[in-house]
Amino acid sequence: MIRGPTVGAVIPAQNEEDNIAPVVEGLLALREESGSRLIDDIVVCDNNSNDTTAERARAAGARVVRQTKPGYGIACLSAIAALNPVDTVLFVDGDQSCNLGQARELLSAIAQGADLAIGSRSLGQRESGALSLAQIVGNRIAGLLIRVLWRQRTTDLGPFRAIRATALTELQMADETFGWTVEMQIKALQLRMKVVEVPVDTLRRRHGKSKIGGTVRGVIGASIGILVMISKLALRPIAKGKSTE
Repeated sequence: MIRGPTVGAVIPAQNEEDNIAPVVEGLLALREESGSRLIDDIVVCDNNSNDTTAERARAAGARVVRQTKPGYGIACLSAIAALNPVDTVLFVDGDQSCNLGQARELLSAIAQGADLAIGSRSLGQRESGALSLAQIVGNRIAGLLIRVLWRQRTTDLGPFRAIRATALTELQMADETFGWTVEMQIKALQLRMKVVEVPVDTLRRRHGKSKIGGTVRGVIGASIGILVMISKLALRPIAKGKSTE
């Protein structure tokens, strides 16, 4: 049987010792129709945790890299740099908020021709309390700005997403903080890539407090990072075939 496209999963994590193992084990449990693993490589970036996140991720079957500089974007960049060569990169949060089985829908969208598949929490089902009001409102504002500036209907900046590895390289991702997700979406639109949204369900994190919705500092930091990135890319548009730097 011909082997399908290879998939590498990236999981940024900070102080997720009670959540990370079920996420890694859940991804490893996903199977193709042939019975082989759907995910070929999993890299967890331990973003300067002060608990046993790294040890538990490694014991569950992931490879682990450590990044002492805090930031969602730099954690993703660090994990990507450590991935084995793959055809598709899947991004998953390490807090058990993602319905891991829906990774199949995201990867299927890539297999069917999309360059970037965003898991939209707005289009899927959401457990009560899974997202804070600030997160919901922030996503709607960001989506409205993207629709006005780039003529693209966007319902979410969800972290559960998949992207073709060649497309990810072309985007030349650079943001080290909370502007990471919107940077990816806008750059993909500017480079005329095929971007689709896939409904995904959102679960309440099982342990601990959200780094974004769970604190005022997180909400403010994420909001500023997203708005700054939108403004930056609106003022400095990029064209296909041109460097994004």
